[in-house]
Formats: sequence, C-alpha cells, structure tokens
Amino acid sequence: MKSSVFFQPSDGWVGDLIPFEKDGEFWLFYLHEVRADPKPGTSWNLVTTKDLTQFEDQGVSLKHGSETDADFNAYTGSVIVDETGIHHLFYTGQNPRHLGSDGAPLQLVMHATSTDGMQSWVKHPELTFGAPDGFESGDWRDPFVFRDEAAGQWRMLLAARHSTGPERRRGVIAQCVSSDLMTWEHTDPFWDPRRYITHECPDVFSWGDWWYMVYSEFSESFTTRYRMAKSPDGPWTVPDLESVDGRAFYASKTAERDGRRFFFGWIASKEGNTDDGPWQWAGTMSVLEARQNADGTLGFGLADELVDSFWEDVPASLANDLPTRLDVPDGYAAVVSDEEMPSQFYAKAVLNIEANTTECGLLLRSSQDGDQSYVLRLEPKRGRMVFDRWPRKVTGDAQWHVSGDVPFDIELERPCHVAPGEHTLELVVDGDLCVAVLDRQVALSSRIYDSPASRIGVFAGEGSATLTDLQIRQRTDN
Repeated sequence: MKSSVFFQPSDGWVGDLIPFEKDGEFWLFYLHEVRADPKPGTSWNLVTTKDLTQFEDQGVSLKHGSETDADFNAYTGSVIVDETGIHHLFYTGQNPRHLGSDGAPLQLVMHATSTDGMQSWVKHPELTFGAPDGFESGDWRDPFVFRDEAAGQWRMLLAARHSTGPERRRGVIAQCVSSDLMTWEHTDPFWDPRRYITHECPDVFSWGDWWYMVYSEFSESFTTRYRMAKSPDGPWTVPDLESVDGRAFYASKTAERDGRRFFFGWIASKEGNTDDGPWQWAGTMSVLEARQNADGTLGFGLADELVDSFWEDVPASLANDLPTRLDVPDGYAAVVSDEEMPSQFYAKAVLNIEANTTECGLLLRSSQDGDQSYVLRLEPKRGRMVFDRWPRKVTGDAQWHVSGDVPFDIELERPCHVAPGEHTLELVVDGDLCVAVLDRQVALSSRIYDSPASRIGVFAGEGSATLTDLQIRQRTDN
C-alpha cells in the first residue's frame, strides 16, 4: 500500500496547525484531536517534513495540563525565536470547567519557552493573561506573535470578540505589544471590520512590497481568507479571489522557506465517513503553495515537491488520441477512460474552452458510462469551479424525490476566472481525499468517500471544449 501524501496521525486527527521553519525543515505543530467520550485534553503534537511529501510523526510536543489546570486544552498559538536563540511558544489555554464572566469556558494566553531547540518546553503559568474589559472572556485565543522591526516591538494578534454589539458581528483581531516577549500591553485592535463572529488563527507576513493578513471564519462560510496592504497597519484591501480554498480546508496558517510561502491547514473529515455526513472539526493535514501574482494577489496550488513525487505514468486511453474535442452546443457529452485509476494519483488536464460554453471538466471515480461519478466542473458563465457528484441522494420513491435541484455538492464552490482559451486542471486523489487546482490559482479540496468506481473522464455541456493534454502519474513507494 502506498503511503499517503497527506499526513494524519495513526491515533487521531489533525486540528489547527502551527507551522515553523527551522534549518530548511518544517516543524508542524498541530492540535491532536482524539474523538473520545469523555474528551481528553488537547496537546500540541509535532510532525516534521523536509520535502512536504514524507512526514515524521514526533508525537506530543507540548503536553496539555491536568483536569484542574487552565490549559487542560492547549489550543492554537504560534512559535517564534528571539535574538538570543530561545524559542517562545504562545498558546491558548482553556478548561471547560473554568468559566469566565460571560459564562463560557475561559480562554487565556499562555507561554512556554525552549532552550534546547524545541526538544522540550517549560511552561510559565505566571505569564498567563486573559481578555481585558470590553472583550468576551471566552474568545481570547490563537495568539500570533511577529516582530515589527519598524516599530521596534513584538506584536501579538488574537482572535477575540467585543462584549457588545450585534451578536454575529463582534469579531475583532485584538492586539497586544511587548518589548521583551514577557509582559504584554493591550492596544488598539489590529483589524476591526465588524463583519464576522470571529477571525480564527490570525497570521500576518510580508512578501516583497506587500503585507498579508490571513484568518479563518465560520460566519458566512467555513473558510480561510486573506487581505492585502502596503503596511502591517493597513488599510487592508479585499482581493477578487480572497479565499484560500473551500469549505473542506480550514484554519490555515503559513510558513516561508527559500522565498516560497506555504499554507498549512486540515481537510475536514465527515461524520460516518460518508459523502452525506456532516463536516467534522479536524481531519487530515494538507499543504498549498501560494504564488504571488504581478498585482500582489495570491494564487494557490499544489507544491512542486508534491507534484514531483508522482513520476510513474499511469496508462489512460483518454491520453492516447489527443486532442479530443467535445462539441455539444445544446447538449452534453463525456468520454471516459477504459482503465481504472489507482487509489492514489496525480492528474493534469489542459482544456481549451470555447466562448459561451456552459460547463466542462473532469469526471473522477466514474462508472464506465460516465453516469455515476464525482464531478470537477468549470462553469465559465457563472465564474466558478464546483465539486459535485452523481447520482445525488434519492429522498423517496417518487420521481420528484431525486435531489436534482441541488446545484453542486453543498459548500464546495470556488469563484474563479474562466475566460475562453486554455485552462489547466491539476488534482491529487489519495484515498478519500481530493485536492483540485485551476491554473495554479484556485484550489478546491474535498472528501470522496462513497463511489466504488475508479475511471477518469472528461465532459462538456452546452458548448465546446477540447482536451489537449492529459498526464496521469502515480508514486512507486511501498
């Protein structure tokens, strides 16, 4: 059995990631989720990788506290190194038995340090602090610390909520500042749009002439978004394609290596391991590489290291007689491969889409006739890419009990630019995971649990599209 290119521990699930680059290696701290009842405390576990395709599980890094400690759950934070080489770990402490003034479990900023290169951590409970007046005591989490060289100080960003105002629009990225990383002074909010319930897992970085702010929200969508500015003090502007991925990819935080920026998040699992199951918190780790466009906006795609790890060609009849033109001005057509695909593969398809085409794309895990499959569909007229599946759920015995009025697999939709001309779809399928990318700009991750079929196909509807190139490769490790 081939090893997965997506990391998940053998004894649990990957929650929020806290990435840190050290000597060319990524140290990926993560919240270790164990789905047990009663719930155990949450620790920071660690996995390391040099090539983003092979991962070494290092186990527990920061242990959670006892049932009476403030950090019974050690939740999300950040890691930085100071000028003396000491590593500082800031994290959220929470204990469901400790309630704050707003009646919710208290959330606190907590601090640990390491003098042995992050091999061990010493907690400093005396440096713990919570939300000041004017903020909800149960939302004071995900401390992200970065150095503001221009101001000569450290800045800490926090996912917080105002204690007054419309219930669903109190979210704010609060801010504290420090000169020594030990004592922190509350100051004006870093960002206060009055738009979301909260802005989880804030992250800020500079790249060339631009600053970027990253956060995750669950108010109108479960998704990670980003904003742009010329200064860490804003004003922050909204790019046209402002989200990193779709519903399945969440709580993404970033790290840089050799001038490249990577977004580390988790693809949520679904209850019951079925396509119709509700999304769950935590899942399997996934990595996207950001690429900076000429206007400063970011495109998101598969890391080159991941693509290069698939190098053995997989035979596919679809690739033998190219170009393949599907010309159906008022109909639908699909061509499906004769061969079944492996459970893990990389595919790259180039489609030349003609003007006024309604839809086209790829069929995954398709039946031989193409009528049952997952569907990666480009919709140029609507400016979106969606992930769908057929047949849809049947809700009864009558003919109208087929849920054909659902326009696509709910929440798996990405806005994108699909002008007439050539477009490249890339995807990695690995067991029940699928990550698709359009033009190295727009990513869409999903779970694919149910379909037993395994062919790949191409389709077009109400228009014309030509498949000009198709590459399918697999890995050869055992």
